[in-house]
Order: sequence, then structure tokens, then C-alpha cells
Amino acid sequence: MSSITAANAIIMLTIPGLFPVPQRIQGFSADNIYDAAEQEVVETAMGVDGLLSGGFVFTPVEQNFSLQADSVSNFIFEQWAAAMINNRDVFTANGQTTLTSVNRTYVSTKGYLVNKSPLPTAARILQPRRYMIRWERVTANPI
Repeated sequence: MSSITAANAIIMLTIPGLFPVPQRIQGFSADNIYDAAEQEVVETAMGVDGLLSGGFVFTPVEQNFSLQADSVSNFIFEQWAAAMINNRDVFTANGQTTLTSVNRTYVSTKGYLVNKSPLPTAARILQPRRYMIRWERVTANPI
């Protein structure tokens, strides 16, 4: 029997100039580790004569991480954002997501921290925080 569990996902981030040694992201929310937006790889245009044309285009990959309010990995994203604010410049990341349940490793290159939760929402309990990285490229490899 095989499983498609996400419980054994391993996600590592390296942020040169800030975290040069790969950091393991941990403490995911109960309902969502991450999601990735669909990627458009062809742009099309319909001519006035009714003929459709299309062409390949590069598009970034947007990946949203969801971390519990008490996740130690919130520190990585907080420090990343603070470094960009203090330096008034960007720091890019590289990442690797290993999903053993589907025998794949996804290598992510040149990622920018685009969105962040500045603090957890306080409800009955503190809610998960979300962070969005926009990657230049994500490549799948078998493991």
C-alpha cells in the first residue's frame, strides 16, 4: 500500500547573506503546509479573423507557506523581512521540497519573499501565519 501523506515533507531554505546554511522549515499549520498557484506557460491571442495564436512565456511560481503561530520557522521569515527592511534591498532564497510519498524533490531557485504575516491573528487561539515566496523556477526531480 502506498500513501500520499504530506506529513513527511521536508522543506529547506537557504538565504545567502542571511542563512547560508540550509534551514529546515517546521511547524506547519494543521490544514496546510504550502500551496502553489497554477502557472500559466502559454500566452494566447485571438486574431480578428478568429485564429488563435499562442506562445511560450516564462512565469514565476508563487508558493504560500502556512506556519503555526508558535513555529520556530517564523523566525526565519521574520529575519528575512527585517534584513530587507534594514538594508533597503532584497535577499533571495533557494529551496528544496522533498515529498517522499510521491518520490519527488522540487528545487526552487531565486525566490523573493513577497508577502508575509507581520504577526499571528489572535482568535480563540493564535492562528497560522502565511508567507509567500515568488520563485523564478521550480524543477521536479525523482528521488
